[in-house]
Amino acid sequence: MNLVPKKFFITSGCAVSKVSDLNAFDEALKAAKIGEQNLVSVSSVLPIGAKQVPVRELPMGNITHCVLAQMRGGEGEMICAGIAYAFRKDGKGGYVAEGHMHGTKKALKEVLEWKMTEMAKLRGIELKTIHYAIEELSIPMDHYGACVASAVFVEF
Repeated sequence: MNLVPKKFFITSGCAVSKVSDLNAFDEALKAAKIGEQNLVSVSSVLPIGAKQVPVRELPMGNITHCVLAQMRGGEGEMICAGIAYAFRKDGKGGYVAEGHMHGTKKALKEVLEWKMTEMAKLRGIELKTIHYAIEELSIPMDHYGACVASAVFVEF
């Protein structure tokens, strides 16, 4: 059985919780509109012909394949999570890189650019414009926090 997605959407979110980092992660997934799915992490290839579409609501409990970046932390920390994605100039699909860190959105964007550049170099190809979806959160005292960013595959 071949599962090749025809479409994907990009989403992200962040949240805080007084209870736990898991609860903050759950809230961040809800903020990203993927909190009611059963997420299956996949690696980083955008299929040939895949089209980006707007964020869409998926059925509750749906088995949902995605490239997921996440970062969790505690009070007083600055955290971020994000993805970068780009299509190949030769039209043969594209790639997604995910990352997370204790740090700023600006620092993570630089790291994601390096990752995408290295992916292209290893394959001997050129990429079109690199796009980013990055969330940054300064976690308040007495809270936990989480950031997520995802490329979500739909229509197989």
